[in-house]
Amino acid sequence: MRVSSRGDVDPFIVMDVMQAAARAEAAGRHIIHMEVGQPGTPAPAAARAALARAMEENALGYTVGLGLPELRARIARLYGDWYGVDLNPERVVITPGSSGGFTLAFTALFDVGARVGIGAPGYPSYKAILQALGLETVMIGTEAQHRYQPVPEDLPAELDGLLVASPANPTGTMLDRDALAALIGACADRGAAFISDEIYHGIEYDRKAVTALEITDQTYVINSFSKYFSMTGWRVGWMVVPEDHIRRIERLVQNLFICAPHASQVVALAALDCTDELQANMAVYRRNRALMMEGLPKAGFTKIAPPDGAFYVYADVSDLTDDSRAFAAEILEKAGVAVTPGLDFDPLRGAGTLRFSYARSTADIEEGLARLSRFMAAR
Repeated sequence: MRVSSRGDVDPFIVMDVMQAAARAEAAGRHIIHMEVGQPGTPAPAAARAALARAMEENALGYTVGLGLPELRARIARLYGDWYGVDLNPERVVITPGSSGGFTLAFTALFDVGARVGIGAPGYPSYKAILQALGLETVMIGTEAQHRYQPVPEDLPAELDGLLVASPANPTGTMLDRDALAALIGACADRGAAFISDEIYHGIEYDRKAVTALEITDQTYVINSFSKYFSMTGWRVGWMVVPEDHIRRIERLVQNLFICAPHASQVVALAALDCTDELQANMAVYRRNRALMMEGLPKAGFTKIAPPDGAFYVYADVSDLTDDSRAFAAEILEKAGVAVTPGLDFDPLRGAGTLRFSYARSTADIEEGLARLSRFMAAR
């Protein structure tokens, strides 16, 4: 049977690492998971209870394409609470995870063959989704002096769009207001669309992340309940679009997805008010971050990008290996710690980098650091 070349996307290597870790666990080994970018905690308790009630009260069928009106209104209120932004709820679109948001955004904004820039290192599925939609990915190499974020002088003259993440995956670094505004302005000068990936907002440490909506309404903002709200498996997110794009997105949602899962939307609505539990999760991330920033250099991973947000540490290990995939496999085999090779995030320089996630329990992080120290000492 003939197939489309659009399906010839690169594998998501972290999923292969997870599979290898699962095989080790099935064989009886205890593995510390520093590879996967998901919280170790469930959805908030009150949110799960809200779903239990809803399941008894109604059938949880289709919602309208753009999502439950009360959820869209509550998300709009979040922008006022977090950023002081007065947001029209009609601009909020509920999506099947942030991945659904990226698919919708790329489909709405770009024709086949359009050139869309993403920073390297960066989340690998951006490129895969762009490729599957027949779009050209323009990889923009970022530098340590810019905290692995793109700057206007990095952008090519011919660009149809730019996708920026702050806090970023895999580095956890953030753009301040001036840096974000400069990129938005550079895109406007080129007539390029600007897409802001804000799925790690809420997981910040020394300063609050800036939303692109503080700077312009002419942007697509994508967020998710997966990270701060601890709802990865529920597959629900949201997107904010300009007012004159609402109907365009609605038509696409209706045909591509019908709607985001009704049950997940119920949980998401309740999760928005579970501040105490979510902040307790943040206390764990803060403790884990401090342990990583102290423990990784002691173990021998000294070249790291201090994370402003998210729950990752990105390490330059080019002095230790020129094959991060083999190095990660060795760490898994000998130390029982699963980490992610940088090849997922930067095809050109990723052979010399690793990503460590600290989203699990503090006890796991302490044990993982101890194992890494013993491994490096014996290497």
